[in-house]
Amino acid sequence: MQNSRSVCLFKQAQNSIPGGVNSPVRAFRSVGADPLFIKRASGSQIIDEDDNTYIDYVGSWGPMILGHCHPQVVAAVKQTMDNGCSFGAPTELEVTLAEMVIKAVPSIEMVRMVSSGTEATMSAIRLARGYTSRDKILKFSGCYHGHSDALLVKAGSGAATFGVPDSPGVPADFAKHTLTARFNDIESVRTLVAENKGQVACIIIEPIAGNMGTVPPREGFLEALRKLCTDEGIVLIFDEVMSGFRVAYGGAQQVYGVTPDMTTLGKIIGGGLPVGAFGGKKEIMSLLSPSGGVYQAGTLSGNPLAMTAGIETLKLLQRPGFYQELDDKSSYLSAGIAKAAKDAGYPIYSTRVGSMICAFFNKNEVHDWDSASTCDTAAFAKYFRLMLEEGVYLAPSQFETAFVSIAHSQDDLDRTIAAAAKSFKAL
Repeated sequence: MQNSRSVCLFKQAQNSIPGGVNSPVRAFRSVGADPLFIKRASGSQIIDEDDNTYIDYVGSWGPMILGHCHPQVVAAVKQTMDNGCSFGAPTELEVTLAEMVIKAVPSIEMVRMVSSGTEATMSAIRLARGYTSRDKILKFSGCYHGHSDALLVKAGSGAATFGVPDSPGVPADFAKHTLTARFNDIESVRTLVAENKGQVACIIIEPIAGNMGTVPPREGFLEALRKLCTDEGIVLIFDEVMSGFRVAYGGAQQVYGVTPDMTTLGKIIGGGLPVGAFGGKKEIMSLLSPSGGVYQAGTLSGNPLAMTAGIETLKLLQRPGFYQELDDKSSYLSAGIAKAAKDAGYPIYSTRVGSMICAFFNKNEVHDWDSASTCDTAAFAKYFRLMLEEGVYLAPSQFETAFVSIAHSQDDLDRTIAAAAKSFKAL
């Protein structure tokens, strides 16, 4: 495949955009390649600036559950655009989408629309602190909740240490309020909570980790978190920016039957347009400005184009059998890739929850960041490049989730499995 125009555009972009990209992973650095510049997409496919076509499993990092440019969504957004793209004032569309989200997600009684997942998690944490009058928060190694200062921290030498800044520009005084536990290890959480008795405002977690690859919760882990938070007066926040409306219409909390106090959403509820949301119990959400004293605002919050795309997407997700069909496609693909690796004698650890899938280049099981970080990232990088040559577009990182859409055809899946078989044999 020829990528001359993408190469030229990347070189040009580096003169005006830091690193040549507007979000770091897009630079393809971890896979030793230059990024593709995309000019259009349709259904399960994306087309780059050199007119190469790829089967897409990035799906704009999750929101394109219907595939790209679903005609019903596109038509509705165009119609809304004719009436205006931004007002900075309330619209009926905001109310409609809010009511759809409340009806779908078990934990949400009230919801506030924002413009990104980062904004949603940042605001949810501020609200949890205001509700509890506590300062400290607890997160998990390997779980990503956006790039706000309080969340850009890594674990110290042990599970029971304070966080330290993971990025220049984050004051240590901010990071010291962030505790970092081990995903799927309830004892690490209990230790931190006990050592900071009465000081932890919230525990925030991706109920299905999607930013260290796809890592499901172990049986009983989320239930134990729920009980601990209830017993200690801690707000439990599920970051379902990725898993919300993806693994089930009601998200991971519907799948596992565990109801948090608050939930953050994004991606799918905007149908591919910039969006985020956070919601939860009325007694918590009522503290949010203007009904309460915890401040949060945004000019583009509830943008009519994003609300329209979200409404139409959620309508289509309610088609009878939608999630079963999506699950069948995802199961077929995940099993096919795992078999291709086994037949080639190449060890991988395969995970899947609904239409979130991952092939860890690891002969051992992956349950947390420590085990994920032992993956052979060099081998994955070679695999990524081989798959790209075969016309399959994966996320350019071992530590990302692949997303299957309803638009992926049987031929797409079979071609992907065949490409994987060829690529594993070439490793």
